[in-house]
Amino acid sequence: MDTSPLDNALLDNVRVVLVNTAHPGNIGGAARALKNMGLSQLYLVAPREFPAANAIWRAAGAADLLDTVVVVDALEEAVADCGLVMATSARERRIPWPLLTPRQCGERAVAEAAAHPVALVFGREDRGLTNEELQACNYHVHIPANPDYSSLNLATAVQVLAYEVRVAALELEKGAELSYADWDRPPARARDMELYFEHLQQALGELGFIDPDNPRQTMTRLRRLFSRVRPDDMELGILRGMLTAIQNYIHRAGGKGRQGG
Repeated sequence: MDTSPLDNALLDNVRVVLVNTAHPGNIGGAARALKNMGLSQLYLVAPREFPAANAIWRAAGAADLLDTVVVVDALEEAVADCGLVMATSARERRIPWPLLTPRQCGERAVAEAAAHPVALVFGREDRGLTNEELQACNYHVHIPANPDYSSLNLATAVQVLAYEVRVAALELEKGAELSYADWDRPPARARDMELYFEHLQQALGELGFIDPDNPRQTMTRLRRLFSRVRPDDMELGILRGMLTAIQNYIHRAGGKGRQGG
């Protein structure tokens, strides 16, 4: 493995997010995996136990990363300022999501880290991420392990993606072209997309297009659509303005749109 120094500002814009980790040793193992690959940003979403002596022991020489860990209560907080969120997923989903290989994940993370924070999200040891958490991410990443024994230890999964980030960063330093898009505006941040989805569901309910109490798969499929499109910040502002105009029209008309959905 190449041990060349890399641009810390770039790697520091890639964060690893562990959701509801049950075993503190896995947190330490993840910290060690990050430091091996030159990453330093570790976020914990509602860990079962942290701080913990076992986390420090497993981190070995990477215990300093545990001193700067960011602990939050929900995934939305951990990725709110991110322009790109990618989550590991081992299961087939009823509604498939845009899927990347680990190599593609590393390349995209490095290509976008110069422009905005990037999050790599890992789920619980026993059951991964919930559907709602996965739907908050732009892409899913599948690690193609042995199908006869595909269950990866959490820290091992972190090591795989952290390695791919480092490989992509090394390729970039050698002059490789890593570009995700030549665009005039930055992509909308995760927190702004969540506010948009709340606004969209509210407006569609007022319009009578969906039942607000039972939107079925409509909102999930709309989330997938916008994850593929990834609107920029100005486009999202236009979409929010359109929803507000629709709501104002409905209110002026004194009622809802068509009933049912």
